[in-house]
Amino acid sequence: MEATAVRQASGQSGFGLFDTVPEDLLQFGHGTTFNARKAAQFLSLKKADVGRIAAVAESSVRWDDNIPEAVQDRMEEIASTINLVAKQFSGDPEKTVAWFRARNPLLGDISPRDMIRLGRYDRLRRFIIQAMTNQVQVK
Repeated sequence: MEATAVRQASGQSGFGLFDTVPEDLLQFGHGTTFNARKAAQFLSLKKADVGRIAAVAESSVRWDDNIPEAVQDRMEEIASTINLVAKQFSGDPEKTVAWFRARNPLLGDISPRDMIRLGRYDRLRRFIIQAMTNQVQVK
């Protein structure tokens, strides 16, 4: 990202405030062009999973212009986190989805995908950002 490049060029290091808004490496879109269905499909989330994540009834989950705001917002947050992880894998979608599906001992031997499905998205996001912060400090 440009902010990271500027910090590196000036000799500064670290994880910046705006580094948490990743590039759209996996082409989910942003704002009015955001495709919530594509983000859900990337993680193989069912409508029941999305309903639980967004705290809406499964029957309310839809992918057209009448998508519930809670679903749209939560899926956009998840897509942003997916793109943060994708950046670590140079935008490789196969490696990114493999990371989300693999059980992780640092997460209590549960996969990141299952953390999202079980409503532990915020904890996962904090874990990812902490790991990225530690990675920058080690370099």
